[in-house]
Amino acid sequence: MSETYSYLGPSGTFTEAALAQVPEAAGKPWRSVNNVGEALDDVVSGRSVAAMIAIENSIEGGVSATQDALASIPNLRIVGEYLVHVQFVLVARPGTRLEDVRVVNAHPVAYAQTRTWLDTHLPTHGHIPATSNVAAALNLFENDLADAAVAPPQIVQHHDFEVLASGIADNAHAVTRFVLVSRGGAMPGPTGADKTSIIAELPEDRSGALLELLEQFSTRGVNLSLLQSRPIGDALGRYRFVIDADGHITDERVADALLGVRRFSPKIVFLGSYPRADKAQVQYVPRYDNEVFIEARDWLRGLITGEPEA
Repeated sequence: MSETYSYLGPSGTFTEAALAQVPEAAGKPWRSVNNVGEALDDVVSGRSVAAMIAIENSIEGGVSATQDALASIPNLRIVGEYLVHVQFVLVARPGTRLEDVRVVNAHPVAYAQTRTWLDTHLPTHGHIPATSNVAAALNLFENDLADAAVAPPQIVQHHDFEVLASGIADNAHAVTRFVLVSRGGAMPGPTGADKTSIIAELPEDRSGALLELLEQFSTRGVNLSLLQSRPIGDALGRYRFVIDADGHITDERVADALLGVRRFSPKIVFLGSYPRADKAQVQYVPRYDNEVFIEARDWLRGLITGEPEA
């Protein structure tokens, strides 16, 4: 079996920084890919044991390309999540000055997160979209269409760039959440600080359908940390929902909630249960403790079998 790990490259990306947080990946081959689809194809085909992909940003929200890919490719599992603080620098070819900049290369998400700084310091600049943050910078060496690029700070560790400005992100607290995705199989055991991810479709477009889906969690005391809709694409008004629930599938309250969703939803994709990146212990009220669910099942079993009540 391959021990290679795939990530959105080339070297210097935030995705590479996330993969560097994975102890199991240390010293193993890393494969740079061009997009999420290629990364997941590596996993499905066995070229890689796992792939690191971005799934959510604290400014822009969920990464739609990742969510849609996970909804359509079967037998994938999220086995861990990792957080990377997102900062940007403005880089240029050596010898370029800030006042020389007329056009800027930038990935659309990075451009949105640095727009205020750029409009303030380069009010007449033009923008050329790039496929990744690192590609935005490397394009400066491939052509002269742009004078500068918005890029990750670590880019200067790999390439010879002039740093025209640092800390240009509009929000200094921006964080991107990455997930490590592997093939289906054994999942990480419960730690008490876990997250469970699923994608579920509504049975029909009608009043109250979403509420019924959410009630599967609320009536079991399961908190949701992410709820995002994505169009299924086959008709207007048809949506699937990306859901992150606090807890592990082996927690009785989470398992019972998933059973409720399975009965309700025409299609549910289980993406995995895995440790939270922040290691925060999941909080819940005592009436949703594991023992309460177990006792309730024992009580029902006793009624069915005719056991005398205590």
